[in-house]
Amino acid sequence: MPVDHYENFPVASILMPRRLVPAVEAIYAFARGADDVADEGDATPAERLAGLAEYGAALDEIAAGRTPAHPMFARLAGVVRQFDLPLQPLRDLLSAFRQDVATTRYADYALLLDYCRRSADPVGHLMLALYGAVNERNLADSHAICSALQLINFWQDVAVDIEKGRIYLPLADLDRYGVSHHDLRTGVDTPAWRALMAFEVERARALMLSGAPLAKRLPGRIGWELRLIVQGGLRILERIEQAEYDVFRRRPKLSKAEYALMAWRALRM
Repeated sequence: MPVDHYENFPVASILMPRRLVPAVEAIYAFARGADDVADEGDATPAERLAGLAEYGAALDEIAAGRTPAHPMFARLAGVVRQFDLPLQPLRDLLSAFRQDVATTRYADYALLLDYCRRSADPVGHLMLALYGAVNERNLADSHAICSALQLINFWQDVAVDIEKGRIYLPLADLDRYGVSHHDLRTGVDTPAWRALMAFEVERARALMLSGAPLAKRLPGRIGWELRLIVQGGLRILERIEQAEYDVFRRRPKLSKAEYALMAWRALRM
């Protein structure tokens, strides 16, 4: 599907059953649109929150059994009914986007993971629901994979986020390794910075690997799709390491050749 933003992780790959693609696109349109309301352009915080409130009102209409007038929301309503999707994951996404408007720092890793629980984990929950594979064990592994992907996105986009006035690296970790806000703003490459990023990369890798058994447990296309997603996240971490953690000047971006490597690794999982 066409997207306006560069993504290291594909939204709807050729492995996905065609019957699910319209549903995934409807969910993606909702999530991407709401994220842009919270994050893009030069709107005021009040305007952003008002825009997100419209998304919340649309979910309320869907919950009441009505079809919103806006085509994007109407499309989502049809998907929710067709697949009996839960609305709470979508509400959690909006909660995270509202937080983006007001929160630009995270004191510690626990608070950052709570944000990931609402900004990333809902997507995995909805995907499992589309495939009819929701259970406690699958959700736990899915949450680990999705949160790891969110962390990986943060680590590769440190320079992008600091330009927006945001720091997703836990402040406790910055203090622990002696990395200042000035270091982030100027992109200083120091031993302290490399030590910090090595720690964060390994923490994201461990989280990803803890959820990876889900990719082997799920059958058919969803399992292969998830294997590639896991390998994509792990490959980005490798690229960060290969750049000696200099994400300021060498932001990792997957090439076509690396997708072949990921496919090979997925086969060997």
